Amino acid sequence: MRVLIVEDDAVLANGLVVGLRLGGFGADVVHTIGDARVALSGGGFEGVVLDIGLPDGSGIDLLVELRRAGNAVPILLLTARDQVADRVAGLDHGADDYMGKPFDMDELGARLRALLRRGEGRAAPGLAWNGLTVDPGRMTGLMDRRDLRFSAREFAILHHLMERPGTIRSKGELEERLYGWTGEVESNTVEVHVHKLRAKLGAGFIETVRGVGYRVAPEGGPCRSACG
Repeated sequence: MRVLIVEDDAVLANGLVVGLRLGGFGADVVHTIGDARVALSGGGFEGVVLDIGLPDGSGIDLLVELRRAGNAVPILLLTARDQVADRVAGLDHGADDYMGKPFDMDELGARLRALLRRGEGRAAPGLAWNGLTVDPGRMTGLMDRRDLRFSAREFAILHHLMERPGTIRSKGELEERLYGWTGEVESNTVEVHVHKLRAKLGAGFIETVRGVGYRVAPEGGPCRSACG
């Protein structure tokens, strides 16, 4: 799940980025409503963590603007304004969830995963494909009665591929999931993590589509052409 954080407190914003990436999320941050508009106009985000008090206006105004434009991206309001009236107002204006500051990072991650499930019409917390079931909350998997553990970056790649099994993800897209817009990308990071995933899941579980990117193999086994 790739998340846009809209938060003007630089220390808190950086902490959110680090915490969410350690939890297997992709995370980028902007500090103003104007920058959030630009970021969201390009698409690619599956959730938004939105502060209410921002330098150029209220996050509620951005929320209302997005909903009036038909943008249904899940939005979690994160703010120091935690009175019942504030929560009610935020939810009634189109927010999907609401958390007050201070907050627990594990709870934030769980709430974002719940928003993703609802957005995809899923009730079960895990994803399953080709004999593998993964638990996003624990970043673990079960395959052939084997318990599997993944690093945060391994899980971020695997989860992104399993969200839409028929979709090919480019190397650049996977790098953006791992590092966001501003992180320094190591040249062979994706290849290294895909190699480690194949060692755990079997060589054919993740396919390389030459010149395009990666995908999980179709149900029943790996592809027979155009893959390496």
